[in-house]
Amino acid sequence: MKRHIVRIALTAVVAGALSSFGYGPAFAAGDAAKGKLQFVKHGCWQCHGFRGQGSVATSGGKVLAPDPLPWEAFSAFVRGTNRAMPPFSEKILPDSDLQDIHAYLESVPKTADYKSIPLLSQ
Repeated sequence: MKRHIVRIALTAVVAGALSSFGYGPAFAAGDAAKGKLQFVKHGCWQCHGFRGQGSVATSGGKVLAPDPLPWEAFSAFVRGTNRAMPPFSEKILPDSDLQDIHAYLESVPKTADYKSIPLLSQ
C-alpha cells in the first residue's frame, strides 16, 4: 500500500513538473455543473456523499471536497487505485468527465466555521 501511495505521489509530481515546462497533456478546466451530474451518474456519491464530504454509511468514504487532490494525483488515483474504490478506466469514465468531476469538487464551498454560527456560539 505504501508503494502505491508513493507511486501516485511521484506520478503527480512528475506530471506537474512536465506540464509546467510545456510537456505532457494540457489540462483543460472542467465544467462544475456537468461534474456534479457525472459524480452522481458514476456512483461517486454512494461512498463520498453528494458533496464529496465522505459518508458514515461506508468505511471507505474519504472526504474529497472542498480541497480535492491536485488534478494529476486525482486522475492517477481514480485510474489506478487498488483500494476499496474500484479503478475507473478511460472507457468507463472519460477524461473529460473526470475533469468535470474534479471541477465540481473544487467548486464545493468550504463549510462555515461553527464559531460563526450564532446559535452554536452561545
